[in-house]
Amino acid sequence: MTITIQKDSSVALHFTIKLEDGSVADSTYQANKPARLVVGDGSLSDNFEKCLLGLKAGDKKSIALEAQDAFGLPNPDNIHHMERSRFVGQELEVGIIMAFSGPDGAEIPGIISEINGDSVTVDFNHPLSGQNVVFDVEILSVD
Repeated sequence: MTITIQKDSSVALHFTIKLEDGSVADSTYQANKPARLVVGDGSLSDNFEKCLLGLKAGDKKSIALEAQDAFGLPNPDNIHHMERSRFVGQELEVGIIMAFSGPDGAEIPGIISEINGDSVTVDFNHPLSGQNVVFDVEILSVD
């Protein structure tokens, strides 16, 4: 009997994320480390999960997702202005991704988006938020 992906399935898969211009934003193939997830655990958007339902080990599929169904739309509340003095001894440059401590102590990546005098603007939105993407997936196993 072939097991297909459904809610609560444990899935191992390889993926490549491509932007609209065809450039590769991320891929599990580079490090040869497949992603593992449980369908319905909240790690993927609902629409992305729906596209995986019914697939089985060995299946390959290309899934085009609008920004809101992939990494979300940029949220202005995730952009913060900080005093440059918070970054003493650190090399600051627009585009650099830095780790910050969140309210719960977990590390949150932030992108330096602007440096203006004593003010540093940090964007905590996902780097791919606002982007339409294509996920090329290869299902390795379904349990």
